Amino acid sequence: MNKKERYGKIISWFRENRPIAETELHYDSPFQLLVAVILSAQCTDKRVNQVTPPLFHDFPTPEAMAAAAPEVVYEYIRSVSYPNNKAKHLVGMAQMLVDKYQSQVPDTLEELTKLPGVGRKTANVIQSVVFNKAAMAVDTHVFRVSHRLGLVSDQCTTPLSVERELTKNIAPADIPIAHHWLILHGRYVCLARTPKCDICGLQMMCKFYCQKYKVSKENAKKGE
Repeated sequence: MNKKERYGKIISWFRENRPIAETELHYDSPFQLLVAVILSAQCTDKRVNQVTPPLFHDFPTPEAMAAAAPEVVYEYIRSVSYPNNKAKHLVGMAQMLVDKYQSQVPDTLEELTKLPGVGRKTANVIQSVVFNKAAMAVDTHVFRVSHRLGLVSDQCTTPLSVERELTKNIAPADIPIAHHWLILHGRYVCLARTPKCDICGLQMMCKFYCQKYKVSKENAKKGE
């Protein structure tokens, strides 16, 4: 199948089989989601969700966190990866929100990436989840799954190149949920070391599966 057909069939499958797909991070406000996403860098959502309840209880707003010392915030997040740096980023981010953005989380890539601890991936998550923008955050799951399914070519070797290829071929209205489709598929089915191909409904649309098990073009076409 050509690229357009592949995208169409895979998106249709996700739409039918996972009509609800959303972030697994727990939050009650855009600010709290921003904190959680910063903490989730190279750390599991499960771990982040374990540390954020007391953190959000004591620092529920940008003003509260901006007034804290990084050393104090560190004690709340010490079990996540790189807690020292993240504590500094969180306090700096909160201070910038208060000083420059009237304590409101901005909605553009340009403004979001000015905040300490916020890179392109984190900014795209916020744009997509909070503001429902057509922004595709590419983490390790999205990167892996999009390559295995054949949604992007082997020449897409960076997160940015994968992001551009996906956003070029997925309708803007589908991009926010497609981000979660790919993440959740990578988290629970298309695992890095031991993908669960036997339970995957995308087998015959998957470039990785067809190559690994030498599925003929004829059989792959039947599976469409």
